[in-house]
Amino acid sequence: MIKILLIEDEPGIQETIQIALEAEGFSLSIAQTGIQGLQMLAEDFSLILLDIGLPDQSGFDVLKLIRKRFATPVIFLTARNSEIDKVLGLEIGADDYIVKPFSPRELLARIRAILRRTQNPLEIEQNSNSKIRISLEKKLIYFNGKTLNLSPYEYKTMELFFKWPGRIFTREEIMDNVWTEPEDSFDRAVDTVIKNIRARFKEFDSNFDPIETRRGQGYGLKETI
Repeated sequence: MIKILLIEDEPGIQETIQIALEAEGFSLSIAQTGIQGLQMLAEDFSLILLDIGLPDQSGFDVLKLIRKRFATPVIFLTARNSEIDKVLGLEIGADDYIVKPFSPRELLARIRAILRRTQNPLEIEQNSNSKIRISLEKKLIYFNGKTLNLSPYEYKTMELFFKWPGRIFTREEIMDNVWTEPEDSFDRAVDTVIKNIRARFKEFDSNFDPIETRRGQGYGLKETI
């Protein structure tokens, strides 16, 4: 059974997460404070859900202490939606973040995406029935067993989407994660890459489109393909 540690002091959020995770077969342990959470890490957890606004110390500080001893994946739970918080969290070692209020379905999708990536780091399956497969070792994307002919930027964009299926990335986030020199590129370059990715899939299936577009927000990989 996959064991997850939740470090969160709000009872309502604790209950919501516990019901959602246990219904999916996960084992959840709960810590009320950062200190208690750090003490519980003597156990072996597959993933940690960490609130930023803890009563005894910042979740940022807790993550720094976790990273001194453990490589366990961490998802930040935050009521703050500022870009500075997101960037800081990822820079100090968080694997993902989710902004409150969030749906149990969204949280479960984020958890599954990270567990797929960390438990089998060389081969990520979108899902058991998916037409798409990615090999991080070979840096290749397969569609129905056939290799897609992708440029480096197209592959890296798909790799980013695979890590967080269902999550929508802004053009700026895609460029920051994919482009070698994002400051020298234009936002519309992302649109061109997305258009090219779609074209690569349509070479094999004219009706297939794995990319979700949200007007005014950005792009991502559809949760169900």
